[in-house]
Amino acid sequence: MADILGYNMPDELYYHADHAWARKNDDGTVTVGINEFYFKLAGDTTYVDLPDEGDDVEQGETCGKVQSSKWVGKLVAPLSGEIAEINEALEDNPLLLNQDPYGKGWVMKLEPSALDDELGILFHGGTIEPWLKGEIEKAEKEKAE
Repeated sequence: MADILGYNMPDELYYHADHAWARKNDDGTVTVGINEFYFKLAGDTTYVDLPDEGDDVEQGETCGKVQSSKWVGKLVAPLSGEIAEINEALEDNPLLLNQDPYGKGWVMKLEPSALDDELGILFHGGTIEPWLKGEIEKAEKEKAE
């Protein structure tokens, strides 16, 4: 686990600009979730509108919603593909997203359709910290307004 600017941002993950993360699995699927930074801003999750298994999604497409104590946000697909599985446990306990965003709080698993092409668009490795710093600055500016 990598602590970047006070946020737990595992460096083996790939991050979309809208705060979804992607983890490549040994079976060729990709597990998707939402990063810790998002939840520290949003507060406790009260409801999750999950996509449907079998649906096709495009990278950057809104495929669900996350409602918290502060706002309703969008769940964005970090990669294109078919939704192979959703985390039904989130329907009964949406706080899993806050409590364990990189473990039990995963959102869905995808059968990616353009993995190699699309991973390069996501933040990974040395690109995570500069991106996250920009996101923190943006959030602080919005809070001040």
